[in-house]
Amino acid sequence: MPRGSLENHLFRKGSLPLPWSIRMKIALGAAKGLAFLHEEAERPVIYRDFKTSNILLDADYNAKLSDFGLAKDGPEGDKTHVSTRVMGTYGYAAPEYVMTGHLTSKSDVYSFGVVLLEMLTGRRSMDKNRPNGEHNLVEWARPHLGDKRRFFRILDPRLEGHFSIKGALKAAQLAAQCLSRDPKARPRMSEVVETLKPLPNLNDMASSSYYFQTMQSDRSRSSNITAKNGIRVQAGFVTRNGQPMRNLSSLNGPQASPFHQHPPSPKPKAKEP
Repeated sequence: MPRGSLENHLFRKGSLPLPWSIRMKIALGAAKGLAFLHEEAERPVIYRDFKTSNILLDADYNAKLSDFGLAKDGPEGDKTHVSTRVMGTYGYAAPEYVMTGHLTSKSDVYSFGVVLLEMLTGRRSMDKNRPNGEHNLVEWARPHLGDKRRFFRILDPRLEGHFSIKGALKAAQLAAQCLSRDPKARPRMSEVVETLKPLPNLNDMASSSYYFQTMQSDRSRSSNITAKNGIRVQAGFVTRNGQPMRNLSSLNGPQASPFHQHPPSPKPKAKEP
């Protein structure tokens, strides 16, 4: 395919960041592919290895699924699942499949949620080079997905505010649904397609909104404060004069959220007797 894999565009060093509308277009195209396999093919097929390296892009960034080597026929008749040896890629496989070997179409839905999260954050599903607590993308991001005050802090910083506010919130909600620990609570891929359809065309760019300007101002203020106190970031860790400290989000606290206009005033310390 002319533009190679989604993996290269998201993670290869030196690659230009994919624009927001292109990311959503790719997500929609990939979702349509899975929906066809699950719900429109003559016999239902479970893809079983949905990941960024298996999503190939043509010249217009239309997504095509590749490498069906691990695909399995879906359950038929009264069967609810297919029992099979656990295969796939660590970080993308649904937890219930890893634990039991029971494969369903909802296993693919979980994998789609992981890929969608990678597209939103610009992070790999598994990355041991990240600080402790951030190696597993799903576990790190899950607490942020249901809280719009926190979610914008984990969006890919390379987007630099060039993303739709409504679209990002919708995509985050969809990712959370796809990543539900209960397979029955995950949507069908045809429902995922319907949710994604309007997202590539939304134009409420964050960079032109007051909230994004506030967020940038808060970040700049935090940077100035940390610089004065000898605090700086090294390889993802926050240090003061070379000594490790809490992570940056802990230092910034709630004012790091774009929904807070001003940092809280510090409480005066009580004098010791």
